[in-house]
Amino acid sequence: MSSACHLAQFNIARIKYPLDDPRMAEFVGNVARVNALADKLPGFVWRLQDESGHAMDMRVYDDAAVLPNLSVWEDAEALERFVFKTVHARFFDKRATWFEQPEPTLVMWHIAAGHRPTLNEGVERLDYLKAHGPSDHAFGWDHLPAAQHWKMARIGATTYPSEHAARYSARLN
Repeated sequence: MSSACHLAQFNIARIKYPLDDPRMAEFVGNVARVNALADKLPGFVWRLQDESGHAMDMRVYDDAAVLPNLSVWEDAEALERFVFKTVHARFFDKRATWFEQPEPTLVMWHIAAGHRPTLNEGVERLDYLKAHGPSDHAFGWDHLPAAQHWKMARIGATTYPSEHAARYSARLN
C-alpha cells in the first residue's frame, strides 16, 4: 500500500457477562492500558472512542452486549504487531473467557489517509464480508499476504518456529 492509504479495522465482540460482572474485571480493567499502548505504537493512526476513552458504550446491531472496536493503522504490519506481539496478545488469547465467538467478527479495508471511518461504515463492511466473502471491499487477515502472526495465533502458537530455533541455538552457544 502507498503512504496515501491506510488500513481500517473493525471488530465486534459479544460479551458473555455484563461489563460490571466480576468475571469481566480483568478485561475491563485493562482496556485503558491496552488502548494507551496502541495509541503510542508506530503505525497507529486513530481509534474510535467516546469521552470515556474507549468505544465500549457505543451500540452496534442494537445490542448492548456487542462491543465495537474501530481503528486505523498505517499498514497491516503495524496492526499485526499490536494484535499479536504486544500485551494485547495475552488478552486476545483469553478472549473466549469473556466473549462469545460468532464468525466473522473482524473486517479490514483500505482507506485514504486522513479518512476516519464511522461505526456504521464498520458495520456495513462486516455485514458485506459475511454476505459476500472476502474482497478488496472487505477482508480479513487471510487477504493480507504480508501478515503472518495471525496464522500462528489461530493455532494457538505464541512464537514462530524460527523463534524457537533461535532460542534453541542460543542455548547451544
